[in-house]
Amino acid sequence: MGKGSGYGKVILFGEHFVVHGVPGIVSAIDSTTDAEVKKTGEGIAVRDERKTAKGYSEEKRLQQLESIDRMLKAMGIDPKTPLSIWIGGTLPGFSGLGASAASSVAIARAIAQELGMNVPDEKINQVAYEAEKAYAGNPSGIDNTAATYGGLMWFQKNMSGGTDFVEKVKTPKQVEIVIGSTGKVANTKAMVAGVAERKRQNPQKYDPLFKRAEEIAIEGRKALEAGDLKKVGALMNENHTLLQEIEVSSRELDLLVDIARKQGAYGAKLTGGGGGGCIFALTPGKELQEKVAKAIEAQGFEVLRTMIGVQKL
Repeated sequence: MGKGSGYGKVILFGEHFVVHGVPGIVSAIDSTTDAEVKKTGEGIAVRDERKTAKGYSEEKRLQQLESIDRMLKAMGIDPKTPLSIWIGGTLPGFSGLGASAASSVAIARAIAQELGMNVPDEKINQVAYEAEKAYAGNPSGIDNTAATYGGLMWFQKNMSGGTDFVEKVKTPKQVEIVIGSTGKVANTKAMVAGVAERKRQNPQKYDPLFKRAEEIAIEGRKALEAGDLKKVGALMNENHTLLQEIEVSSRELDLLVDIARKQGAYGAKLTGGGGGGCIFALTPGKELQEKVAKAIEAQGFEVLRTMIGVQKL
């Protein structure tokens, strides 16, 4: 039996903007999707036992099968190869946490191990990127990179189709965060396409927002490397405002952001495609993390207590 894991992620700065070549900062979190694969049975059989938002597994089922087909082709494996695939782990299937990318990395690693293939991380990352096309249409590449390598990373998509620019960001320590889920499953493909269309139709509004997103990423990196978490939080708040401006936030996301900030979170913003999914709040120290988490739970939302800056296992 082959086994593999992939990290979940939060985007500190730059979701949606990274699709268009603006740099962003992503961090792996201390939660993984795990997969086990056995060459057996007939065709592809998937048993998904992750904790998920209501409707997540059903909503993603066809995309998941397409992603596995893409993965096998990218690995040079006959798509008719009979494989029994189990998916589980500590990362919940909430939109915005890179769950699809984490599962793609985990499955690719497990397939490689089961079939006796020596596949380096760079290739795993490429395979997961191909798989992500099933979920995101035009993925930025930021999710699969975090899922593969872990850590905290500066990411910039190569708009000419070449290799994306990825660089480790060094921060003094891992930091506690709270992830709050709206419980709504987001359609990342539709959200990405919507931003692209609005940007095309209204460049005089969108171009300055994209420029400011780039400045925030640069300032955010400096603050992270200096360990200035108050500054990081303030920039996260501003990034969320930009995401509201490009129309990818929602009433539930804004409510969760508001709850977290009122409880003393250094900053809070949506993470991922928006339209549903999750927010994350910067809550250094167990005490603040618990205070913010309990306030969100008190309003009936699910939370995940985790860390950013988690290095590769």
